[in-house]
Amino acid sequence: MAVAVPVGVLLALGVVLLCTAQVSSDVKIEQDISAVGVGEMVVVRARGGNRRAMQEIDCGELCKVRCSLNSRPNRCKRACGTCCVRCKCVPPGTSGNRELCGTCYTGMTTHGNSTKCP
Repeated sequence: MAVAVPVGVLLALGVVLLCTAQVSSDVKIEQDISAVGVGEMVVVRARGGNRRAMQEIDCGELCKVRCSLNSRPNRCKRACGTCCVRCKCVPPGTSGNRELCGTCYTGMTTHGNSTKCP
């Protein structure tokens, strides 16, 4: 004699199993943290392409420090924020040191083909 199990019960059981299953990951995270005046530069790279393993950084505060001496601070903060969100990095200091954030930061350009990231 076969017992009929409603489809909803099977779906609920499947969801519970998926939610409680542990996923192992071989992603190694390396951090390079160096103090920079008021703010900090945090560079986190995840190997294996797992973007969720990347640490979140406070782009607003880091860009505020980066753009503090710029002649157009609002424009600088807007560009810096875009670069920070995409590249997960803000170089230390108020200018220069762009190469510390890698090709993502140095290679980003505007529509006019000038460098985007301050």
